[in-house]
Amino acid sequence: MHMTKILYLGTHGTDDPTRASMPFHMALGAVEGGHAAEINLAGDAVVCIQDKIIESIKGVGMPSLKELMENILNEKVPIYI
Repeated sequence: MHMTKILYLGTHGTDDPTRASMPFHMALGAVEGGHAAEINLAGDAVVCIQDKIIESIKGVGMPSLKELMENILNEKVPIYI
């Protein structure tokens, strides 16, 4: 089986918690689907790796960034800044 590698780009920070959470949420979905995922954070999104920010972000209709980040780290999904 050919595994697809997908790069998710995050550009939103605390100003839009839902969009800030999307790259993490989608990368987990890709991993659960059997694909390799990577996350690249740029611009306002770079703050999303700070502990105080991770604790505070909760997008609409998805898990908190804290929960997403825990799963991302457990799955060893690379995060680039």
